[in-house]
Amino acid sequence: MEQATFLKINPADSVVVCLQPKKKGEIIEVDGKQITVNQDTPAGHKVLIKDVAAGADIIKYGYPIGHAMQDLKAGDWVNENNLKTNLAGTLEYTYNPVNEQLNIKNDNRTFKGYVRKNGDVGIRNEIWIVPTVGCVNGIAERLVKELKKETNDQGVDAIYAWHHNYGCSQLSEDHENTRKVLRDICLHPNAGAVLVLSLGCENNQPDDFMKMLGDYDKDRIKLLVTQRVDDEMETGMEILRELYQLASKDVRTEVPVSKLRVGLKCGGSDGFSGITANPLVGEFSDWLVAQGGTSVLTEVPEMFGAETILMNRCTTEELFNQTVSMINNFKNYFLSHGEPVGENPSPGNKAGGISTLEDKALGCTQKCGKAPVSGVMEYGDRLQNPGLNLLSAPGNDLVAATALASCGCHLVLFTTGRGTPFGTFVPTMKIATNPDLASRKKNWIDFSAGQLIEGRTMQELVPEFIDKVLAVASGEKAKNEENDYREISIFKNGVTL
Repeated sequence: MEQATFLKINPADSVVVCLQPKKKGEIIEVDGKQITVNQDTPAGHKVLIKDVAAGADIIKYGYPIGHAMQDLKAGDWVNENNLKTNLAGTLEYTYNPVNEQLNIKNDNRTFKGYVRKNGDVGIRNEIWIVPTVGCVNGIAERLVKELKKETNDQGVDAIYAWHHNYGCSQLSEDHENTRKVLRDICLHPNAGAVLVLSLGCENNQPDDFMKMLGDYDKDRIKLLVTQRVDDEMETGMEILRELYQLASKDVRTEVPVSKLRVGLKCGGSDGFSGITANPLVGEFSDWLVAQGGTSVLTEVPEMFGAETILMNRCTTEELFNQTVSMINNFKNYFLSHGEPVGENPSPGNKAGGISTLEDKALGCTQKCGKAPVSGVMEYGDRLQNPGLNLLSAPGNDLVAATALASCGCHLVLFTTGRGTPFGTFVPTMKIATNPDLASRKKNWIDFSAGQLIEGRTMQELVPEFIDKVLAVASGEKAKNEENDYREISIFKNGVTL
């Protein structure tokens, strides 16, 4: 069977996506019509398949991705130079619910996790130091170094300090964002034990912060206020030795996959993202939801242009209204800073074939499959509902990935067409959209969805991908963990005193 060299995603589309580079003068046959390519067009980019007048919409994924800036002819290369976003300010929306049945059987799969005292499950058993303020980052790093030296990195999966620059000189909502994310990290089940490390005089007052944790396991989460002790290293190591003795006794047990919570993220996207890696992750998300598990989609600015698809999948009108607020609040955030809402695609996105924010968003939302939306969360909220959830956070890779982990996701599935090495404080699996990236950056990429443009079918690939994710959940290291690339980033939205 001859391998396809282009793809028409939806019958209504006015463009096709080149799966391989096209030369000027090359002829492609679409819907029984022969079209001559008018310019050299890179792989991942769009070729117009019918004449379009200036101002008319161009359709991809069955939806408008912007309008033509000039008269265009069939065969033209469509890119950011001749296509402009339709996005502007906030909008009013109408709830038109769509209830699509997944019809996916329960496979009764399990993974090997750590069952915590409160019944929650972690996929890692790590010791974490969480600074309440950036002033003690150095102390936290020294303590980690000393504990690793004493334990020879044995007995637990890892030992980390999650340093950041905040916790003081912040006001109101901005300050609460920091406190919520740090609280969420302390309570995350991937930690077998946590040392909360404070200076003492910061805005994020340590005793008040500990009250935010609620009914926490006081044997596994301890506080050290460094201004209250003579030798913070000596006291800190005494506490860490106690925590290590407890955490090092934890063992993995089989738990149902319904306990798994997965974050959905993309970055360094290209023209293949919406036709390979994101749909693959969407298939996994639907499978996980059908098993009783949980997936979370974020990057609100990268929903602009595709938001009605998500709104109409909300199971209740209340969730619909929450989604409308989430979208319009983020648009107002942009507008309040004098920034347009549609200027999102990065230089790398454009080079990879993404021309407008609608183009990006319609590909981005493929990651959450077709499941109904069962929950909507504000930034810093913790997961309450199984199934597909939406989370308010920006598109920035590290901020969004941290937000996904903070809400309670055990790991993050991160699709990428350009490649990226980073990871947040939970395993951050990279799924390549194209075979070139997967072959060149083997040290970054955990799974190649580029196989879908090399002849593999989605039906073949989905079971392999499920097995891979469950292997990582059961202890196999993601590439970011192998490389020791792990950090956090907290959303900054306010003045600094």
